[in-house]
Amino acid sequence: MSLVTVAIPMRNGGELLGGVLAAVRAQQLDGDIELLVADSASSDGSREAAAAAGARVIDVASGEYGHGRTRNLLMSEARGAHVALLTQDSQPADESWLARLLGGFELADDVGLVYGAYRARPDASSAVRRELERWFDSLEPGVVRLGDDERDLPAVELMGRRGFLSDANACIARSAWERVPFRDIAYAEDRALALDMMRAGYAKVYEPAAVVLHSHEYRGRDRFGRAFDEWRGLREVYGWVEPASPRRLVSRLRGELGALRREGAGAAALTAAGWSELCRYAAAVLGSRAPALPESLRRRMSLEGRGR
Repeated sequence: MSLVTVAIPMRNGGELLGGVLAAVRAQQLDGDIELLVADSASSDGSREAAAAAGARVIDVASGEYGHGRTRNLLMSEARGAHVALLTQDSQPADESWLARLLGGFELADDVGLVYGAYRARPDASSAVRRELERWFDSLEPGVVRLGDDERDLPAVELMGRRGFLSDANACIARSAWERVPFRDIAYAEDRALALDMMRAGYAKVYEPAAVVLHSHEYRGRDRFGRAFDEWRGLREVYGWVEPASPRRLVSRLRGELGALRREGAGAAALTAAGWSELCRYAAAVLGSRAPALPESLRRRMSLEGRGR
């Protein structure tokens, strides 16, 4: 097997970074693994920790980081024929993670992308655990491609499960990336890449056995900001505008609360979930209408402080 690169964009990775680096080093593969890190001015010792773990570290100047731009930098610097992408807090769950991702490329000659599942970290709340399990269990394993008559469909028609990709747990054929790189966009760069590659004739594969531990406990203001950024990204990539209607909200609440009731959730959990879904819906409506909002308001609403 030829050299494979594992690439990680990083800034102040904190305590979780050590587990990610150790899990990469523990991968069992019939071939060599290059560990490549793009560090964006870390001040907590993350750069030194990555270098000590054997990573080749590329420095990204402060203010130069971009989700798509930095991943293009990693891809251009990678020496492997395939490049597996993680984030600084997405930890391979076992020693076969990388081999399972690479196995996806053996399913068809036109596979350009393979991605795996998230599972919640052991300390995650039950709500976060359920949300991740529901989403990734709903995805169909195997090869997905567009027919010749589908490649010119409006982007919004390819939104959702069919066009989904996460570059917190993915592997890209370098030859495919050379034809179709990441867009230099602020958010949802992974979904844009999947859309662009599938339109260019590449297939993608979902391999649910290639698992990373990756979960976040967003609360209050941060949860709103995260959803605002996510739906703003969906608008920018797919042109999606979340319908703003009481009927839509009621439908979402019924779906979420109904699933929780079937799982035996109590009144307190149902109440918390209801408020959380209400907040998420408000953020979705506003995020998908971000171009119409003043820049100062967009900046305040965004978790990443993004105005433009």
